[in-house]
Amino acid sequence: MGDRMYVTLAADAPRFALNGAEFTGYAAPSRGSAGLCTWRLTLPPGHGGDAPHTLDRDEVFMVLSGTVQFAADGDKLGPGDAVVVTAGEPIALTNLGEDNAELIVAITAGFTGYLADGTAVQPPWAQ
Repeated sequence: MGDRMYVTLAADAPRFALNGAEFTGYAAPSRGSAGLCTWRLTLPPGHGGDAPHTLDRDEVFMVLSGTVQFAADGDKLGPGDAVVVTAGEPIALTNLGEDNAELIVAITAGFTGYLADGTAVQPPWAQ
């Protein structure tokens, strides 16, 4: 494509694994997007129970398949549902279904995540 379009073909999209989840990178600074990061998040059945983490920016999750929950007492979300998790709000994502859950995630580029112990991280799928 031209100088102003960056294409990520499904077969070429970088994939990362963390705690049983798979992250398929789409938009990120290294893939032509200076301001926005997006990725597909795939959670296996029963995924959950991880210690909550937080981010310094708002994060948007759009559910493509499966049933997920973002906190033990949170709403159950399914295909077509979306949630905006505001900066600083704890995230503890659980797949409640018997099949993989898939979501598209969007967040401002350059964000920092914080693990439950306060460790700052910048995930490779968002670089």
